Amino acid sequence: MSKLNIKNLIKSFPSMDRPAVNNVNLDIESGELVAFLGPSGCGKTTILKMITGLFQPDSGDIILDEQSLLKIPTEKRGVVMVFQNYLLFPYMNVNENVGFALKMKGVDKNIIDQKVKEMLELVKLPDIGLRKPKQLSGGQQQRVALARALISNPRILLLDEPLSNLDAHLRDEMRDLIVTIQQKLKVTTIFVTHDQEEAVLLADKIALIFDGELQNFTSPKNYYEKPKNIKAAKFFGGVNFINAKKHNDNLSTNIGTVHYKGENYTDLNEDNIITIRPENIKLSKNNDFNDNSFKGLIKSVIFSGTHTRYKIIVNDLELECSLQSVGLQDIKTDDTIYVHLPSDKIWAMNE
Repeated sequence: MSKLNIKNLIKSFPSMDRPAVNNVNLDIESGELVAFLGPSGCGKTTILKMITGLFQPDSGDIILDEQSLLKIPTEKRGVVMVFQNYLLFPYMNVNENVGFALKMKGVDKNIIDQKVKEMLELVKLPDIGLRKPKQLSGGQQQRVALARALISNPRILLLDEPLSNLDAHLRDEMRDLIVTIQQKLKVTTIFVTHDQEEAVLLADKIALIFDGELQNFTSPKNYYEKPKNIKAAKFFGGVNFINAKKHNDNLSTNIGTVHYKGENYTDLNEDNIITIRPENIKLSKNNDFNDNSFKGLIKSVIFSGTHTRYKIIVNDLELECSLQSVGLQDIKTDDTIYVHLPSDKIWAMNE
């Protein structure tokens, strides 16, 4: 297992009017599975290519186990990258593709054959060694590319959009396989994605990147429940926003006073935004709540199987709520309702 530190990393290209990567700092612990999450063109893959040595940073440093990588050739860094389009050699069969790196190092053929066998078993493709890449499905090609990367026992494994070219069923299978292999080998792994759900399901931590800048680096749970800023909250989507001002240890809003227990209260400015996810809002016809309860009107009711979604108007503010359909109260459009915002489920941030 290897620890990776990225320090003040900057990279610019002449074709861009801003840095592709702008002063990024990250500390990735040994054995962690980390997602680089953000929209296309935000700098995620550029950071990966600097870690491998394909790009040199304009400034900053990349440190692996307390040693700078900047002057170490790509092939000696112990970093391997699985590209989005796999880059398998079309004229080689699967065995030859997987064993190529060891062959280039002059490893004995018997050892290569044994390692190739182990890697193909690891990615659950034990019987396709003699096939050419064109004879494989997209999911199989992805697994072969992963086996080829892992055979060298890398210190750092980089995956560039590993699931983007797969259909939904294969994505689920590959997602489970990546987690299983990563946990078994305990290899420090970074994967690039623009899919929030994918990042939440796979990663120990998520580095959210916009316009080349790191917005936050924390656990999926914290991203979901305690976004650092408005950009992060909007990118994850499905969240309610309420304008608020600090007032007597509480938050004053246009729907009333909201009691807030967040540990960041002292860090808030005068003008703030409250966030709460739809599934954390509670509804009652009889106002069964002690605090943070506000009278509203049901605007719409949408049944979607396991959950039912409600849009509620509270003093001209529209809120969205999602509740499990089983055992639900009989709530209809135009009903008067009481909306409860649990104080331990709301999160406020500076506007």
